[in-house]
Amino acid sequence: MVIKVRGDRMSHLLIGLIRMYQQFISPLFPATCRYKPSCSNYGLLAIEKFGAGKGFLMALARILRCHPFAEGGYDPVPDYFTLKRTKTEEY
Repeated sequence: MVIKVRGDRMSHLLIGLIRMYQQFISPLFPATCRYKPSCSNYGLLAIEKFGAGKGFLMALARILRCHPFAEGGYDPVPDYFTLKRTKTEEY
């Protein structure tokens, strides 16, 4: 996945941390994310689209929604800033 990062340093730092998580930590555990795209990919896309501040908040809200009792399913990064799930029927 190619991510076009906004120019700010915080976005670059957060993208780097997520990439390190994906490469070194995530493979050690079974895939349990209930959503598509995965929570880490959602974070990458949210930071790319909204920058470090809003993207981080959106990723954090998504991680908090991802638990064993969550409905899950397709939950793409929305076109506008929100901390709620984007309801779609594409999954």
